[in-house]
Amino acid sequence: MANVIQFFMSPDDELAFFRFLERFVLEVYPRRVPQDWETFRANTENLERLPPEDLYMVASELGAAIVDKVKRGPDKGYWRIDEVRSPVIFMERCRTNEEGELLSGKMWAELDITAQTGRKNAAPDKFRSLFLEVEEYIKKTYRKGDPKGFFVGPKTARLCKEGLVLRDSAFRGGTVLPYK
Repeated sequence: MANVIQFFMSPDDELAFFRFLERFVLEVYPRRVPQDWETFRANTENLERLPPEDLYMVASELGAAIVDKVKRGPDKGYWRIDEVRSPVIFMERCRTNEEGELLSGKMWAELDITAQTGRKNAAPDKFRSLFLEVEEYIKKTYRKGDPKGFFVGPKTARLCKEGLVLRDSAFRGGTVLPYK
């Protein structure tokens, strides 16, 4: 089972998060990779180049991304990253809905051997420690959310006090408040 972190990040929180990620060598890929995609590092200078919703951050120093070509469906011709066997962190970015509410984002990485995913070897120790360091940063810097399981960025918590509504992005998701 993957290690999952659910969060709320305003643009300022996202900037601070990518400033933290600059210490790692992480290359960015979209969820469906076009054949002409050129990778770039996950840092503050490339924040505008990030895919708008979902992205992969590949720890390229620890191993290359394993990709397969999509042969059927609407994504035919694109490349798909094998998130189980590759040293990748998947990130779903926060976005606003039609009502102006901030929808939750999440981040996860497959670290353990699981029968469901078919992973036969655990993730390399360096990748495990990288992801756990990212997880620790979020747990230390962000506020806990109410209900449990969500982390709210510091700037987002201030915006929430000013009236921003935080909503779980799950189907019929409820609202989330920063824990007091």
